[in-house]
Amino acid sequence: MSGLAHYLEDEGIPTTLLALVRKHVEEIKPPRALVVPFELGRPIGAPNEPDFQRRVLRDCLELLEKGSGPVLKDFPDSPPGADAQPDGWACPVNFSTPIEDVSDQDILEQALLQEIALLKPWYEESKQVRDGRTNFGISGKEPGEIQSFLADLVINREGAASPIEGKPLALAFKQMADDIRYYYMESAIARPDQRVTDVEIGNWLWGETTLGKVLIEIRNWAMESKDPGFKAFAPTAMVPSHQRHRTIHG
Repeated sequence: MSGLAHYLEDEGIPTTLLALVRKHVEEIKPPRALVVPFELGRPIGAPNEPDFQRRVLRDCLELLEKGSGPVLKDFPDSPPGADAQPDGWACPVNFSTPIEDVSDQDILEQALLQEIALLKPWYEESKQVRDGRTNFGISGKEPGEIQSFLADLVINREGAASPIEGKPLALAFKQMADDIRYYYMESAIARPDQRVTDVEIGNWLWGETTLGKVLIEIRNWAMESKDPGFKAFAPTAMVPSHQRHRTIHG
């Protein structure tokens, strides 16, 4: 978007944009950009917070009052969290302790498949609550297929085969990893009587599930991978910023 902004400005069209990664806009120098401290995929902050989202958009649009720039402004506030639960939020499913040793592919795959089996009723409940809407499905793969692929990828790394025809391994991983994270998170928030913050559900997914352990292990080796796809995704697109303390590279 930063490059497109330069093109539009050259044609006489003023531009402003929301930036989730400060380094990118510092290097490309778009005419106007509001840097926001939110997760990738949430450029206007927390969902279901219209007043906060309007503030973000208003701050971004106000940059159009500035000259040709480059103008770079930081949005000052983190997204609002949900109201705290009296006893804290808890996933409706009680998992076993996550596997620490991820060196046995068969054991790892069985643990991942067990998590899917436990989550399935809650995923279906979540879909029903939201009138059938779900973010799961971009990869075209079933949950069990994704879990089997992730177990293979942990062990065989770049030597694993891409399970999506015509897509490089890293891109197939990204789509399938996003899919399975949506599956877990939608299952975990199925109970309508509870609200949960990004950090709370992140602490559960990345700290209390075998899937979280697996995705962290993949990110650990991907940070040092020579594969250009994994190398591009690893720094910011594999693990959210508030969970990177669990990884080797932070």
